[in-house]
Amino acid sequence: MATLSGDLEFRGLIHQTSDPVVAKLLDEESLTAYVGFDPSADSLHVGNLLMLCNLRRLQLAGHRPIALIGGATGMIGDPGGKAEERTLLSTDELAANVEGIRPQLERFLDFSAGAGESRALLLDNADWLGRFGFLEFLRDVGKHFTVNQMVAKDSVRSRFDRPDVGISYTEFSYMLLQAADFLHLYDNFNCRLQMGGSDQWGNITTGIELIRRASKGTAYALTTPLLLKADGTKFGKSEEGALYLSAARTSPYELYQFFLRAEDAVVGTYLRSLTFLSHDELLALDEATVLRPERREAQRALARAVVDLVHSPEETARVERASEALFSEDVVGLDEATLLMATREAPATRLSRVALADGLDLVDLLVEVGLAPSKTAARTTLGQGGVYVNNRRVDPDRPVIGPGDLIAQRYVLLRRGRRDLHLLSFG
Repeated sequence: MATLSGDLEFRGLIHQTSDPVVAKLLDEESLTAYVGFDPSADSLHVGNLLMLCNLRRLQLAGHRPIALIGGATGMIGDPGGKAEERTLLSTDELAANVEGIRPQLERFLDFSAGAGESRALLLDNADWLGRFGFLEFLRDVGKHFTVNQMVAKDSVRSRFDRPDVGISYTEFSYMLLQAADFLHLYDNFNCRLQMGGSDQWGNITTGIELIRRASKGTAYALTTPLLLKADGTKFGKSEEGALYLSAARTSPYELYQFFLRAEDAVVGTYLRSLTFLSHDELLALDEATVLRPERREAQRALARAVVDLVHSPEETARVERASEALFSEDVVGLDEATLLMATREAPATRLSRVALADGLDLVDLLVEVGLAPSKTAARTTLGQGGVYVNNRRVDPDRPVIGPGDLIAQRYVLLRRGRRDLHLLSFG
């Protein structure tokens, strides 16, 4: 059986460690380790999923994970990876975001007494940073660092290199707040390891230095390569097309489809980072991607595993059913919620149910909803067998739809060719 450090290495989840002894600690001792989560929205995103999985891997190996919500640091915002100053949130906005994130953390970690010594902790740094007085913070934390050290950190230096943007004193101080978090967790919970993305190295090592200076203790860092899209951009809340763990923000169907469409170049990395498949299963999927790329076996396994983790196996089954039915005649058997989930990205038109009673002419309808540029083009497409109602090819001699075509007593799925969908709803 692979050791924890060996598993992390195999999966490519170790970018840097502060000391070679970290591998030994992971494999032979019982550690308390933490990861911080920024509550700048009411949901975590796919980029956070990587660190949630890392905490879960530690807990399954017998270590105690701490999920730290930045109720205080969220009022400042980490400047790392940002080209400009963050928008500051109000106290009420932060509180609402924290409450939205809590149940997502609870899906991944075991906070119950039954977990024993590896029972996870869910903490909010507002509980201790919020009590710091300004002068007290400068005396107890700020005195341990020179401005020279702080300016040398990548997250700060990158902003210094852009004088048109710069960095405020507020964000400049962020690393000291994060260092104070690590010190508090070390002193009160014997937390000796902080984990984070590779862009967090400077912040984490600042915490290690504060623990050494203020408590004469030894703590460690472990960073993981950032999860990137195939084009090299990051996953995140502020990135275009952000993928959230909240079903209200990103539907399970959208999440499934994103990973189902993953490029071959990145699917292996995603499988290792975001799933708990065994090494043998991962290697078999690597082979399938090389030998049978058209089957997309790795992508299907990835999409299924991610939706299982983030939502539930039941939701995955529902999504897969919707995905399979979207271009088959089985679409007529979908319930309303599943149909809407599957057609969320398709254009839609609302029509009167009264008009449907006498039957609607498809030639007119194709033009009205934009599936054909003219009646002549619509008739041509119909004559060529290229129009489908609920995925059934329309008979060119009977180009009408009526009440008997309704799905879930309200909808009709109109399709031209292989992929041009339009959802009609009748109210």
